[in-house]
Amino acid sequence: MPPMRRDRFPGLSDGWSRLDGPAGTLMVDSAIDAMTAWMRSPSGANSHGAFKAADETDALVADARAAVARLLGGTPAGVVFGPSMTALTMRFAATVAREWSEGDEVVVTRLDHDGNVRPWVIAAERAGATVRYAEPPDEALELPASAVEAVLGERARWVAVTAASNACGTIPDLPGIVAAARAAGARVYIDAVHATPHRRMDLERLGADVIACSAYKWFGPHIGMLCARPEILEALRPDKLKPSPDEIPDRFELGTLPFESLAGVRAAAEYMLDVGYDAIRAHEQPLIDAALAGLDAIDGVTVHGHAADRAPTLMFNVAGHTSAQVARALAARAVAVWDGNYYAWELERHTGLAPHGAVRAGFVHYNDESDVERLLDVVRAVAAGDA
Repeated sequence: MPPMRRDRFPGLSDGWSRLDGPAGTLMVDSAIDAMTAWMRSPSGANSHGAFKAADETDALVADARAAVARLLGGTPAGVVFGPSMTALTMRFAATVAREWSEGDEVVVTRLDHDGNVRPWVIAAERAGATVRYAEPPDEALELPASAVEAVLGERARWVAVTAASNACGTIPDLPGIVAAARAAGARVYIDAVHATPHRRMDLERLGADVIACSAYKWFGPHIGMLCARPEILEALRPDKLKPSPDEIPDRFELGTLPFESLAGVRAAAEYMLDVGYDAIRAHEQPLIDAALAGLDAIDGVTVHGHAADRAPTLMFNVAGHTSAQVARALAARAVAVWDGNYYAWELERHTGLAPHGAVRAGFVHYNDESDVERLLDVVRAVAAGDA
Protein backbone atom coordinates (compact mmCIF):
# COMPACT_ATOMS: atom_id res chain seq x y z
CA MET A 1 0.00 0.00 0.00
CA PRO A 2 2.06 3.00 -1.20
CA PRO A 3 1.95 6.10 1.03
CA MET A 4 1.34 8.48 -1.88
CA ARG A 5 -2.26 7.30 -2.36
CA ARG A 6 -3.79 10.77 -2.05
CA ASP A 7 -7.20 9.36 -2.98
CA ARG A 8 -7.30 7.72 0.46
CA PHE A 9 -7.85 11.20 1.95
CA PRO A 10 -11.21 12.74 0.97
CA GLY A 11 -10.26 16.00 2.67
CA LEU A 12 -7.83 16.77 -0.16
CA SER A 13 -10.70 17.15 -2.63
CA ASP A 14 -10.84 20.95 -2.30
CA GLY A 15 -7.45 21.43 -3.97
CA TRP A 16 -5.67 23.05 -1.02
CA SER A 17 -2.06 22.28 -0.16
CA ARG A 18 -2.52 21.02 3.38
CA LEU A 19 0.73 21.77 5.18
CA ASP A 20 -1.06 22.08 8.51
CA GLY A 21 -0.56 18.41 9.40
CA PRO A 22 1.35 19.17 12.63
CA ALA A 23 -1.85 20.74 13.97
CA GLY A 24 -3.97 17.80 12.82
CA THR A 25 -3.98 15.56 9.77
CA LEU A 26 -6.83 14.74 7.45
CA MET A 27 -8.55 11.44 8.18
CA VAL A 28 -7.85 8.39 6.06
CA ASP A 29 -10.88 6.87 4.33
CA SER A 30 -10.77 3.61 6.30
CA ALA A 31 -11.02 5.49 9.61
CA ILE A 32 -13.94 7.56 8.32
CA ASP A 33 -15.68 4.43 7.07
CA ALA A 34 -15.07 2.56 10.32
CA MET A 35 -16.59 5.35 12.41
CA THR A 36 -19.58 5.66 10.11
CA ALA A 37 -20.16 1.91 10.09
CA TRP A 38 -20.03 1.76 13.89
CA MET A 39 -22.54 4.57 14.28
CA ARG A 40 -24.90 2.92 11.79
CA SER A 41 -24.62 -0.54 13.33
CA PRO A 42 -26.73 -2.08 16.13
CA SER A 43 -23.50 -2.30 18.15
CA GLY A 44 -23.87 1.21 19.52
CA ALA A 45 -24.16 0.29 23.18
CA ASN A 46 -22.21 0.90 26.33
CA SER A 47 -19.68 -1.64 27.55
CA HIS A 48 -19.86 -4.45 30.08
CA GLY A 49 -23.47 -5.40 29.43
CA ALA A 50 -25.19 -8.79 29.32
CA PHE A 51 -26.28 -8.57 25.67
CA LYS A 52 -24.71 -8.90 22.24
CA ALA A 53 -24.29 -5.21 21.39
CA ALA A 54 -22.44 -4.60 24.67
CA ASP A 55 -20.21 -7.61 23.97
CA GLU A 56 -19.37 -6.11 20.57
CA THR A 57 -18.49 -2.82 22.25
CA ASP A 58 -16.16 -4.64 24.64
CA ALA A 59 -14.52 -6.34 21.66
CA LEU A 60 -14.08 -3.00 19.90
CA VAL A 61 -12.34 -1.48 22.93
CA ALA A 62 -10.04 -4.50 23.20
CA ASP A 63 -9.24 -4.35 19.48
CA ALA A 64 -8.49 -0.62 19.65
CA ARG A 65 -6.14 -1.13 22.60
CA ALA A 66 -4.39 -3.95 20.74
CA ALA A 67 -3.99 -1.85 17.58
CA VAL A 68 -2.48 1.07 19.50
CA ALA A 69 -0.19 -1.30 21.40
CA ARG A 70 1.08 -2.69 18.07
CA LEU A 71 1.64 0.85 16.77
CA LEU A 72 3.50 2.07 19.87
CA GLY A 73 5.35 -1.09 20.88
CA GLY A 74 3.51 -1.71 24.13
CA THR A 75 0.86 -4.06 25.48
CA PRO A 76 -2.93 -3.61 25.44
CA ALA A 77 -3.03 -3.57 29.25
CA GLY A 78 -1.02 -0.36 29.18
CA VAL A 79 -3.14 1.57 26.66
CA VAL A 80 -5.31 4.32 28.14
CA PHE A 81 -7.71 6.45 26.06
CA GLY A 82 -8.77 10.00 26.83
CA PRO A 83 -10.03 13.20 25.25
CA SER A 84 -6.53 14.40 24.32
CA MET A 85 -2.86 13.83 25.00
CA THR A 86 -2.86 17.02 27.08
CA ALA A 87 -5.75 15.85 29.25
CA LEU A 88 -4.13 12.46 29.80
CA THR A 89 -0.77 14.01 30.64
CA MET A 90 -2.34 16.49 33.06
CA ARG A 91 -4.04 13.63 34.90
CA PHE A 92 -1.02 11.35 34.80
CA ALA A 93 1.37 14.02 36.11
CA ALA A 94 -1.05 14.94 38.90
CA THR A 95 -1.31 11.28 39.90
CA VAL A 96 2.41 10.48 39.99
CA ALA A 97 3.13 13.77 41.81
CA ARG A 98 1.26 12.50 44.86
CA GLU A 99 4.42 10.54 45.61
CA TRP A 100 6.69 13.59 45.31
CA SER A 101 7.96 15.74 48.16
CA GLU A 102 10.03 18.88 48.57
CA GLY A 103 13.42 18.38 46.96
CA ASP A 104 12.21 15.95 44.33
CA GLU A 105 12.75 17.07 40.74
CA VAL A 106 11.16 16.69 37.32
CA VAL A 107 12.91 17.50 34.04
CA VAL A 108 11.08 19.08 31.09
CA THR A 109 12.48 20.62 27.92
CA ARG A 110 12.27 23.94 26.08
CA LEU A 111 11.70 21.97 22.87
CA ASP A 112 8.37 20.45 23.93
CA HIS A 113 4.77 21.31 23.21
CA ASP A 114 3.33 22.84 26.37
CA GLY A 115 1.15 19.74 26.75
CA ASN A 116 4.28 17.95 27.97
CA VAL A 117 5.58 20.88 30.02
CA ARG A 118 2.78 22.62 31.92
CA PRO A 119 1.16 19.47 33.39
CA TRP A 120 4.50 18.61 35.01
CA VAL A 121 5.13 22.19 36.13
CA ILE A 122 1.69 22.42 37.73
CA ALA A 123 2.09 19.03 39.43
CA ALA A 124 5.54 19.99 40.74
CA GLU A 125 4.28 23.30 42.13
CA ARG A 126 1.52 21.54 44.03
CA ALA A 127 3.92 18.93 45.41
CA GLY A 128 6.68 21.39 46.31
CA ALA A 129 9.01 19.71 43.83
CA THR A 130 11.50 21.47 41.56
CA VAL A 131 11.31 21.77 37.77
CA ARG A 132 14.52 21.63 35.74
CA TYR A 133 14.55 22.78 32.11
CA ALA A 134 16.71 21.14 29.46
CA GLU A 135 17.19 23.34 26.43
CA PRO A 136 18.73 23.21 22.96
CA PRO A 137 22.36 24.37 23.24
CA ASP A 138 22.58 26.25 19.92
CA GLU A 139 20.68 27.58 16.91
CA ALA A 140 20.38 24.13 15.31
CA LEU A 141 17.72 23.51 17.99
CA GLU A 142 18.89 19.96 18.52
CA LEU A 143 18.46 18.29 21.91
CA PRO A 144 21.40 15.98 22.71
CA ALA A 145 21.45 13.75 25.75
CA SER A 146 24.00 16.10 27.31
CA ALA A 147 21.37 18.86 27.51
CA VAL A 148 19.24 16.63 29.72
CA GLU A 149 22.19 15.21 31.68
CA ALA A 150 23.17 18.79 32.59
CA VAL A 151 19.99 19.24 34.62
CA LEU A 152 19.52 15.69 35.92
CA GLY A 153 19.97 15.52 39.67
CA GLU A 154 19.91 12.58 42.05
CA ARG A 155 16.36 13.53 43.12
CA ALA A 156 14.95 13.47 39.57
CA ARG A 157 11.74 11.46 39.46
CA TRP A 158 10.55 11.91 35.85
CA VAL A 159 11.96 13.21 32.58
CA ALA A 160 9.32 14.48 30.16
CA VAL A 161 10.60 14.83 26.60
CA THR A 162 9.24 15.05 23.09
CA ALA A 163 10.00 12.45 20.42
CA ALA A 164 9.86 15.20 17.77
CA SER A 165 9.34 18.94 18.10
CA ASN A 166 5.94 20.00 16.82
CA ALA A 167 7.49 23.38 15.93
CA CYS A 168 10.83 22.84 14.19
CA GLY A 169 10.79 19.06 13.70
CA THR A 170 13.86 18.24 15.81
CA ILE A 171 14.09 14.62 16.90
CA PRO A 172 16.00 14.52 20.21
CA ASP A 173 18.53 11.86 21.11
CA LEU A 174 15.90 9.68 22.76
CA PRO A 175 18.11 6.61 23.36
CA GLY A 176 20.72 8.79 25.05
CA ILE A 177 18.15 10.73 27.06
CA VAL A 178 16.41 7.56 28.25
CA ALA A 179 19.77 6.05 29.23
CA ALA A 180 20.70 9.20 31.17
CA ALA A 181 17.36 9.20 32.97
CA ARG A 182 17.71 5.54 33.87
CA ALA A 183 21.21 6.14 35.24
CA ALA A 184 19.78 8.89 37.46
CA GLY A 185 16.94 6.63 38.66
CA ALA A 186 14.24 8.63 36.83
CA ARG A 187 11.35 7.45 34.69
CA VAL A 188 10.67 8.75 31.18
CA TYR A 189 7.45 10.14 29.68
CA ILE A 190 7.62 10.66 25.91
CA ASP A 191 5.30 12.97 23.98
CA ALA A 192 5.08 11.20 20.62
CA VAL A 193 2.20 13.27 19.23
CA HIS A 194 4.30 14.80 16.48
CA ALA A 195 6.62 11.84 15.94
CA THR A 196 4.07 9.07 15.42
CA PRO A 197 2.98 10.09 11.88
CA HIS A 198 6.62 9.96 10.77
CA ARG A 199 8.76 7.61 12.85
CA ARG A 200 8.20 4.21 14.44
CA MET A 201 7.59 4.56 18.17
CA ASP A 202 8.43 1.52 20.29
CA LEU A 203 8.04 1.69 24.06
CA GLU A 204 10.04 -1.46 24.68
CA ARG A 205 12.84 -0.64 22.25
CA LEU A 206 13.23 2.89 23.62
CA GLY A 207 13.15 1.66 27.21
CA ALA A 208 10.75 4.43 28.19
CA ASP A 209 7.92 4.18 30.69
CA VAL A 210 5.10 6.02 28.91
CA ILE A 211 4.48 7.13 25.32
CA ALA A 212 1.58 9.53 24.74
CA CYS A 213 0.07 10.61 21.42
CA SER A 214 -3.12 11.62 19.60
CA ALA A 215 -4.84 9.77 16.77
CA TYR A 216 -5.79 12.93 14.91
CA LYS A 217 -2.10 13.50 14.20
CA TRP A 218 -1.89 10.15 12.38
CA PHE A 219 -5.00 10.27 10.22
CA GLY A 220 -7.56 9.20 12.82
CA PRO A 221 -10.19 10.95 14.97
CA HIS A 222 -9.73 13.42 17.82
CA ILE A 223 -8.80 11.23 20.75
CA GLY A 224 -5.66 10.84 22.83
CA MET A 225 -3.95 7.80 24.23
CA LEU A 226 -1.00 6.85 26.34
CA CYS A 227 0.83 3.56 26.19
CA ALA A 228 2.51 2.76 29.50
CA ARG A 229 4.28 -0.14 31.07
CA PRO A 230 1.45 -1.95 32.89
CA GLU A 231 3.42 -2.09 36.13
CA ILE A 232 3.57 1.71 36.13
CA LEU A 233 -0.22 1.94 35.92
CA GLU A 234 -0.71 -0.79 38.52
CA ALA A 235 1.21 1.24 41.10
CA LEU A 236 -0.85 4.42 40.62
CA ARG A 237 -4.21 5.33 42.12
CA PRO A 238 -5.84 8.10 40.06
CA ASP A 239 -9.05 9.82 41.11
CA LYS A 240 -12.03 7.78 39.93
CA LEU A 241 -15.65 7.05 40.64
CA LYS A 242 -16.24 4.39 43.28
CA PRO A 243 -18.17 1.91 41.09
CA SER A 244 -16.01 2.38 37.97
CA PRO A 245 -13.57 -0.43 37.07
CA ASP A 246 -10.49 -0.67 39.24
CA GLU A 247 -8.39 -2.82 36.93
CA ILE A 248 -5.91 -1.30 34.51
CA PRO A 249 -6.08 0.35 32.10
CA ASP A 250 -9.79 1.13 32.78
CA ARG A 251 -8.86 2.69 36.13
CA PHE A 252 -7.46 5.72 34.29
CA GLU A 253 -10.42 6.35 31.97
CA LEU A 254 -13.06 8.73 33.29
CA GLY A 255 -16.60 8.07 32.11
CA THR A 256 -17.71 6.34 28.93
CA LEU A 257 -15.26 6.07 26.07
CA PRO A 258 -16.19 7.47 22.61
CA PHE A 259 -16.64 4.08 20.97
CA GLU A 260 -17.17 5.42 17.47
CA SER A 261 -13.80 7.17 17.76
CA LEU A 262 -12.18 3.92 18.88
CA ALA A 263 -13.43 2.33 15.66
CA GLY A 264 -11.57 5.09 13.82
CA VAL A 265 -8.47 4.67 15.98
CA ARG A 266 -8.31 0.97 15.23
CA ALA A 267 -8.60 1.61 11.48
CA ALA A 268 -6.05 4.45 11.48
CA ALA A 269 -3.51 2.41 13.45
CA GLU A 270 -3.95 -0.51 11.06
CA TYR A 271 -3.50 1.87 8.13
CA MET A 272 -0.22 3.19 9.55
CA LEU A 273 1.09 -0.31 10.13
CA ASP A 274 0.07 -1.39 6.62
CA VAL A 275 1.77 1.56 4.92
CA GLY A 276 4.93 1.12 7.00
CA TYR A 277 7.35 3.68 8.35
CA ASP A 278 10.10 2.96 5.83
CA ALA A 279 7.76 3.86 2.98
CA ILE A 280 6.50 6.92 4.85
CA ARG A 281 9.99 8.25 5.46
CA ALA A 282 11.08 7.55 1.88
CA HIS A 283 8.16 9.65 0.65
CA GLU A 284 8.48 12.50 3.15
CA GLN A 285 12.24 13.03 3.20
CA PRO A 286 12.57 14.48 -0.34
CA LEU A 287 9.71 16.89 0.43
CA ILE A 288 11.30 18.36 3.55
CA ASP A 289 14.73 18.45 1.89
CA ALA A 290 13.34 20.41 -1.08
CA ALA A 291 11.37 22.78 1.15
CA LEU A 292 14.37 23.53 3.39
CA ALA A 293 16.69 24.07 0.42
CA GLY A 294 14.14 26.30 -1.29
CA LEU A 295 13.47 28.46 1.76
CA ASP A 296 17.18 28.80 2.57
CA ALA A 297 17.70 30.16 -0.96
CA ILE A 298 15.16 33.00 -0.58
CA ASP A 299 16.56 36.35 0.55
CA GLY A 300 14.85 37.58 3.69
CA VAL A 301 13.71 34.14 4.86
CA THR A 302 15.06 32.69 8.11
CA VAL A 303 14.48 29.03 8.88
CA HIS A 304 14.68 28.30 12.60
CA GLY A 305 16.47 25.07 13.46
CA HIS A 306 18.49 22.83 11.21
CA ALA A 307 18.66 19.62 13.21
CA ALA A 308 20.40 16.76 11.47
CA ASP A 309 17.61 14.39 12.49
CA ARG A 310 14.14 15.84 12.12
CA ALA A 311 10.52 15.17 11.30
CA PRO A 312 9.34 16.80 8.03
CA THR A 313 8.35 20.03 9.78
CA LEU A 314 9.92 23.48 9.63
CA MET A 315 9.34 26.96 10.99
CA PHE A 316 10.46 30.19 9.36
CA ASN A 317 9.98 33.94 9.19
CA VAL A 318 10.04 36.41 6.32
CA ALA A 319 11.73 39.73 7.04
CA GLY A 320 9.31 42.63 7.32
CA HIS A 321 6.27 40.42 7.81
CA THR A 322 4.67 38.84 10.87
CA SER A 323 4.02 35.13 10.81
CA ALA A 324 0.27 35.83 10.63
CA GLN A 325 0.74 38.01 7.54
CA VAL A 326 2.69 35.30 5.78
CA ALA A 327 0.13 32.66 6.75
CA ARG A 328 -2.68 34.81 5.32
CA ALA A 329 -0.75 35.31 2.07
CA LEU A 330 -0.32 31.54 1.80
CA ALA A 331 -4.00 30.96 2.58
CA ALA A 332 -4.92 33.34 -0.26
CA ARG A 333 -3.16 30.87 -2.57
CA ALA A 334 -4.83 27.82 -0.95
CA VAL A 335 -1.84 26.79 1.17
CA ALA A 336 -2.71 25.92 4.78
CA VAL A 337 0.05 26.55 7.33
CA TRP A 338 0.10 27.60 10.97
CA ASP A 339 1.50 30.71 12.58
CA GLY A 340 2.28 31.83 16.12
CA ASN A 341 3.74 29.42 18.68
CA TYR A 342 1.52 26.33 18.13
CA TYR A 343 1.77 25.69 21.89
CA ALA A 344 5.56 25.42 21.68
CA TRP A 345 5.50 28.13 24.33
CA GLU A 346 8.93 27.52 25.83
CA LEU A 347 10.64 27.25 22.44
CA GLU A 348 9.10 30.52 21.24
CA ARG A 349 10.66 32.29 24.20
CA HIS A 350 13.94 30.38 23.99
CA THR A 351 14.39 31.49 20.38
CA GLY A 352 13.27 35.07 21.03
CA LEU A 353 10.38 34.77 18.57
CA ALA A 354 7.63 35.95 20.94
CA PRO A 355 5.11 37.49 20.56
CA HIS A 356 4.53 36.78 16.86
CA GLY A 357 6.20 33.38 16.60
CA ALA A 358 6.93 31.89 13.20
CA VAL A 359 5.25 30.23 10.24
CA ARG A 360 5.09 26.43 10.49
CA ALA A 361 4.76 24.10 7.51
CA GLY A 362 4.64 20.34 7.92
CA PHE A 363 4.60 17.50 5.42
CA VAL A 364 2.94 14.13 5.80
CA HIS A 365 2.70 11.34 3.30
CA TYR A 366 -0.38 12.68 1.51
CA ASN A 367 1.65 15.73 0.46
CA ASP A 368 3.63 15.80 -2.78
CA GLU A 369 6.06 17.94 -4.78
CA SER A 370 3.31 20.32 -5.89
CA ASP A 371 2.75 21.31 -2.27
CA VAL A 372 6.43 22.20 -1.90
CA GLU A 373 6.38 24.24 -5.10
CA ARG A 374 3.26 26.16 -4.10
CA LEU A 375 4.73 26.96 -0.67
CA LEU A 376 7.97 28.26 -2.17
CA ASP A 377 6.24 30.26 -4.89
CA VAL A 378 4.15 32.19 -2.37
CA VAL A 379 7.02 32.75 0.06
CA ARG A 380 9.19 34.09 -2.78
CA ALA A 381 6.43 36.53 -3.70
CA VAL A 382 6.00 37.66 -0.09
CA ALA A 383 9.75 38.13 0.36
CA ALA A 384 9.91 40.16 -2.88
CA GLY A 385 6.96 42.33 -1.84
CA ASP A 386 4.70 40.93 -4.54
CA ALA A 387 2.10 39.33 -2.24
